[in-house]
Amino acid sequence: MLRRLTALSAAALALSACASFDNPLDGPDLSEVGDPGEQREARIVRMPMPTDHSPVQSPNSLWEANKRSFFRDQRANNVGDILTVLIDISDQARLRNTTSRSREAENEFEVGSLFGIAGALDDALPDRFEPSVDLESSSESRGEGEINRNERINLRIAAVVTERLPNGNFVIAGRQEVRVNAELRELRIAGVIRPEDITGENTIPYFKVAEARIAYGGRGTISRMQQPGYGQRVYDVVVPF
Repeated sequence: MLRRLTALSAAALALSACASFDNPLDGPDLSEVGDPGEQREARIVRMPMPTDHSPVQSPNSLWEANKRSFFRDQRANNVGDILTVLIDISDQARLRNTTSRSREAENEFEVGSLFGIAGALDDALPDRFEPSVDLESSSESRGEGEINRNERINLRIAAVVTERLPNGNFVIAGRQEVRVNAELRELRIAGVIRPEDITGENTIPYFKVAEARIAYGGRGTISRMQQPGYGQRVYDVVVPF
């Protein structure tokens, strides 16, 4: 029996030694190579598609309708096309205001007969009643405020033409998500652009996007730790001071 226990102990030590000297190149298994369209990220993509239309050519002409140049145009020109929005925001603003206001007013007037009420009160009261009213008022207000803002954002994002408006302008929208470990960073943009403002490199600066909506933020472990807990939020709502 003792010999059998000794043999089992030796075998266990050998296995543990082999486990401690594993190949350092071993690690998590890689995914199999397959159709990229079957990936989860690709299966959830839904894009707007342009309406079907056949190119119209004039007789005895090489010019094709809906084209802005003789050669092939690489710029976004239809629903579903992609263009790049260049976001380079460098804003600095400093405002300071001081307001002071003071006002005083004093008024005195007599009521008069007041439909006979003054005479009746004069007869009823032992002392002579003189109906007169004195009004005085004063108010004073002071205010001071200061704004000192400095913002710097330098980003690029690809947006998709989602709609062509009746006047020829494009509605664009784009979203970009990057996940690193447990933190997700998200960039969104939406707005209206003119086709003439798209450069030859198929880009457009952010300041030429009308009604631009640009949002950059994140969610995850780090963002959650930067926010107060649920108990603190409830306390802030219940106790406003």
